[in-house]
Amino acid sequence: MTRRDFLLGGTAAVALASGATALWRMGKPAAAVAAPFEISKTDEEWRALLTPEQFAVLRQEDTEPAGSSPLNNEKRKGIFHCAGCDLAAYSSEAKYESETGWPSFWQSLPDAIGTKEDNTLFMTRTEVHCRRCGGHFGHIFDDGPPPTGKRHCLNGLALTFKPATA
Repeated sequence: MTRRDFLLGGTAAVALASGATALWRMGKPAAAVAAPFEISKTDEEWRALLTPEQFAVLRQEDTEPAGSSPLNNEKRKGIFHCAGCDLAAYSSEAKYESETGWPSFWQSLPDAIGTKEDNTLFMTRTEVHCRRCGGHFGHIFDDGPPPTGKRHCLNGLALTFKPATA
């Protein structure tokens, strides 16, 4: 191998890695495409309302560690709300144990969520977010129970729970 071949190969590898990184960032649905939502705030305003972990999940589409959410064990009747804007999003009636490590539901409440294609991690998934503020909840998969066959696999940090009253 000549020095020239080595330098050309190294340059090509750097270019390929840079291109792959740019494509990966383009595929991220995060702030790349701002959608018009009923509730819109600056990052500073969201940071003032949310914990750093909630901000990472809701506003930067991060994922909490599997098994870390206390909402996994929430068995009471009630409603799960968006932690960002308090929109009622999921009923405890649709919650089930998926054994994935994240709170899972087979459907949302009517007019509570929005979805979009997520092409990160070298696959296509359906990302689910709050329809009012755009906060990232998680993803929807086709391996859930009847009657929908869907699994809304959500980050507990994206939700708050309000128990039913009497």
